[in-house]
Amino acid sequence: MNKITILENEKRICVYCASSDKIDEKYLDAADALGKIFVDNNCTLVYGGGARGLMGHIADAVMRNGGKAIGYIPRFMLEVEWGKTNITELIEVDDMHERKKRLIENVDAVVALPGGCGTLDELMEVITLKRLGQFTKPVVILNQDGFYNALVDLFEKMIDKKFMRPEHRHIWSVVSDVEDVFPAIHNAKPWSAGAIHTAAV
Repeated sequence: MNKITILENEKRICVYCASSDKIDEKYLDAADALGKIFVDNNCTLVYGGGARGLMGHIADAVMRNGGKAIGYIPRFMLEVEWGKTNITELIEVDDMHERKKRLIENVDAVVALPGGCGTLDELMEVITLKRLGQFTKPVVILNQDGFYNALVDLFEKMIDKKFMRPEHRHIWSVVSDVEDVFPAIHNAKPWSAGAIHTAAV
């Protein structure tokens, strides 16, 4: 894969993704590819600290290619040995709420890969925070093989039925391939903390 130089200087990017090992290999391959792109673009991976599934694959790819990976994991998950220790830093937090808060502190973007209810929970929270102006950085959804089609359709229905504004479409970007993640970050529409004033419909 060719190097894609989009972001300058070192950036921190949060990735939400699955911990399942039973998923199709194509999702694991995409996580591997994205991890290499992170390193090629001098980006630190910030993620949920897990050792399995897409979490483990993207962290391994980053570390294997000489990059940095920082994980945040709740104490109860460490007690059942879900944490990945061979990364740059694994930070223990009290619970899921603190984990979600810490994951997006001082990051330059958020990327959601395919995942289960935990990934969806994290993605919906950051979208809500951005709508309220509490988070202002790009949010990119990797819709690999149409994984998130139903969610994107639901967002459109929310807008159509006046539960959200048309301009709220600029909260997120949707891409189909890992090669499009960094261009989507670069081209994301600027967002302001003043979004709170247009959060209501």
